[in-house]
Amino acid sequence: MKKLLLIQSTPYDTQGKLIKKNKLYFVGLGLPLLAALTPKGWEVEIVLETIEEIPFDTDADLIGIGSMGHAVIRSIDIAQEFKKRGKTVILGGYMVSLMAQEAKKYCDSVVIGDGEGVWEQVIEDFEEGNLKAFYQKKISKLTTPLPRFDLILDKKIGDFLPVQAGRGCPNSCSFCSVYCLYQNQYLKREISEVVRDIAQVKELGFKKFLLLDDNIIADREYLLKLCQEIKKLDIKWMSQCSITIGEDPELLKIVADSGCIALSFGLESISPESLKSMDKGWAKPSKYPQLIENIQKAGIDISTEMVVGADGDTLESIRNTAKFIEDNKIVVPRFYILTPIPGTKYFEVLEKEQRIYNQDIYSYNGSQAVHIPKNMTPEELTKAYWDLYNEVFTFKSIFKRTIFRKDFFKGMDKYLFYLMVNLYYRYQIKQRITPNII
Repeated sequence: MKKLLLIQSTPYDTQGKLIKKNKLYFVGLGLPLLAALTPKGWEVEIVLETIEEIPFDTDADLIGIGSMGHAVIRSIDIAQEFKKRGKTVILGGYMVSLMAQEAKKYCDSVVIGDGEGVWEQVIEDFEEGNLKAFYQKKISKLTTPLPRFDLILDKKIGDFLPVQAGRGCPNSCSFCSVYCLYQNQYLKREISEVVRDIAQVKELGFKKFLLLDDNIIADREYLLKLCQEIKKLDIKWMSQCSITIGEDPELLKIVADSGCIALSFGLESISPESLKSMDKGWAKPSKYPQLIENIQKAGIDISTEMVVGADGDTLESIRNTAKFIEDNKIVVPRFYILTPIPGTKYFEVLEKEQRIYNQDIYSYNGSQAVHIPKNMTPEELTKAYWDLYNEVFTFKSIFKRTIFRKDFFKGMDKYLFYLMVNLYYRYQIKQRITPNII
């Protein structure tokens, strides 16, 4: 029996050390899906590097490595080590797909984009000794088997598992890898298939799940029907979508009633000029406070992701972002420096304008400026970024956003949990480690 080793790499911190944790809360879906797509007759092992060590002396015949975001740098290092040991290595994932030619320098084969349409062919070609350099097939229908969660249940993971509803997004934000890969294509799985996967999560003993979708409100009717089915399963869930869900009180109520407890929003910026420069002018930051209040009143907690360093940003607007987070009682905020990732439209624009300050793409980590902003120097941007994080994660701000709130006693357990998350983020920030969702 041939053996496949699938690895989810962990990122490096700003000091070049591997980020390690006692527990991995956000488990990726990609590797359990690849395991499920692997033909019978293969033994499959999954390694989650954040919580365990990579067995470089493995007897596996084939190595597959995936990653999220800046962890791709670690993926390349892992690939090089396995190549030195004579192993056949395949790389895949968003970042690898954006820079496929570059990634190929370090492995035998690159899977570009969706794996569902090509994985069986990859395995067949490997068995026949005819592995191709690149595999890519645009899928027109999103359908997947039950993920092989049995391969990770004995690991130190969190109290929820991922389930995918849709993939892709109708928006065209210039910095976004999803737009670059899918070009406004948005694919949805059959609701019966999504429900099947949610039922499996519940059968495995989990009381909540993470609904993966780049923008779950892109199809309102689909979400309504899905919520009707989720409600029947009596299980809590979380997801991410556009903040515009706050404009739809009927949808908000249905989503909350179905068991949704938290939503994450990529607000990006409180500067309209910055949003326009990122091709996200449809977002109206003046409406953010009211939309956030509507969502919170529906009983849904809010996590946000924002970037600093866009063309409309100033040192003052970055400082004001801290006040925005505190005033709106965002329980889990995260920030990144806007980074021109090769393969994105944003990178092409800055390269044309000769505003790439740091050409070493392998140093890009989202916590240090690598481009020349319009209203400050790169050094000023980096400093403003860490100043923002330090301000948002003062004890005063943490307590105000988590326990000093009118609804604290209605959800004491969850707000105490958010308090602990914020205190851990504060600990990371003091070590110059950008908080992340792993």
